[in-house]
Amino acid sequence: MTSVTGRPDQYLINCSGVTLDLRETPVVMGIVNVTPDSFYDGGKFVQKTDKPDYDRAVDHALHLIRAGASIIDIGGESTRPGATAIAADEEIRRTVPLIAKLRKKTDALISIDTWKSEVAEAAIRAGAQLVNDISGFTFDNHLPEICRKYQSAVILMHTPEKPHSMQWSTGTCSSGNDIIETVTTYLQRSIMTALHHGINDIIIDPGFGFGKTVAENYRLLGAMNKLHELQRPLLAGVSRKSFLGHVITEPDKENCPPSQRLPATLAAETIALLNGASIIRAHDVAAAMQTISVVMATLTAST
Repeated sequence: MTSVTGRPDQYLINCSGVTLDLRETPVVMGIVNVTPDSFYDGGKFVQKTDKPDYDRAVDHALHLIRAGASIIDIGGESTRPGATAIAADEEIRRTVPLIAKLRKKTDALISIDTWKSEVAEAAIRAGAQLVNDISGFTFDNHLPEICRKYQSAVILMHTPEKPHSMQWSTGTCSSGNDIIETVTTYLQRSIMTALHHGINDIIIDPGFGFGKTVAENYRLLGAMNKLHELQRPLLAGVSRKSFLGHVITEPDKENCPPSQRLPATLAAETIALLNGASIIRAHDVAAAMQTISVVMATLTAST
């Protein structure tokens, strides 16, 4: 088990002037997707006209905050494998009004889940303080400039390719290298890009489910503590993902659907926390908060 006490200043994250302290206790990032096609909650906050229901989305975000979420991660483009790509202006239309409305209701941190510089800038101007980039600064060369300009914190994730090119759980980053080595090298480059642009407030995400085989996802989960050599807080985004469904169903039956993956999610989140994850990105915030409480009580009792 990995202790979380006594962590360095890299775990004090400046989010556009607001401090996120990850030195002691892990926090939960609640997910709000204003998309028609996300794998779990797609369409939940989108009306039949494909217009986002901002009021309903705001209410859900506030519910997640009351349940314990320290960060709300808002996404306007599905990043599931095979998802249809959308233009930046459509992504802005889906997310920015929601961020603006939510900012008036809460002081909680808001993250924009995007890799596009235009979307990030519009979101930050509306009140977002973190940019959650699935590409780790590899898809849009202008994004680091935007993050530095507004002093937003960044979450840099590993992915081998854009979502519309990805396949479900077949893996595209198996080139003979160990998945830990592949992800570590990639994130190391992403961190160097951020530092080169004067960005020091960095969180890293190994990218569970993004272009990795089922076996690679579990290898990554079990050895997540090896990423601590990068000396940055770790985010674990395992909530209800496909690789969990592959091991909780009969081999000759269909992959267990996302709606039935909560127990598996909590097991995976527990493993991530025991490997030193500082942020749990979750659909089920109350359950994730309980998981953190149990893990932290165990770690405290073990020291």
